[in-house]
Amino acid sequence: MKRGCEVVFASFHSYPFIGQSYQAKVRRLVRRLARYQPSSVLFEVPFAAIQGAIRDACPAAYRTVLYRRMMQRIAARIAASTRSTALVTGESLGQVASQTIENLTCIGAATDLPVLRPLIAFDKLETIELARRIGTYETSIEPEPDCCTVFQPAKPVIRGKLSACEEAEAGLDVEGLVRSAVEGAERRELDPA
Repeated sequence: MKRGCEVVFASFHSYPFIGQSYQAKVRRLVRRLARYQPSSVLFEVPFAAIQGAIRDACPAAYRTVLYRRMMQRIAARIAASTRSTALVTGESLGQVASQTIENLTCIGAATDLPVLRPLIAFDKLETIELARRIGTYETSIEPEPDCCTVFQPAKPVIRGKLSACEEAEAGLDVEGLVRSAVEGAERRELDPA
């Protein structure tokens, strides 16, 4: 937004595994960010069915990476429907297990769209300072589990391999799961807070 790009927001929820209060938190965050552009749209995407399918058919260590690959595919479909030309994520290199170079490579390979990662080199303190400056910090720290915590593996893969991701996904109806999630997404227009 700072560079003049209009941002369309997408959030993934795991209701009923995660309560609806998480979705309310995301809406508050988007309303806060909505101050920086003329209008804001949020797509709330149901993700629990995908997580269940991954849990049931894929190696536990790869769950989070596979979740994020599916999120990339869904976000790319939403981008196409809104004529958006890139995806933007909040990933920061090495902050969590899924954000190693190897895992980010696996995740980014799920779409042909450019993936912009404006926080990639920020450490936690720099991210907190930015959140304070733009007014999202207090809402961000509210204790709410997000969808990536559902069925979290005890030992997530640190250096994922794309071939292992593709092999795991071969046992899934990727197209059907993505289509169902996109069709189930709720579109909300949000005013600034």
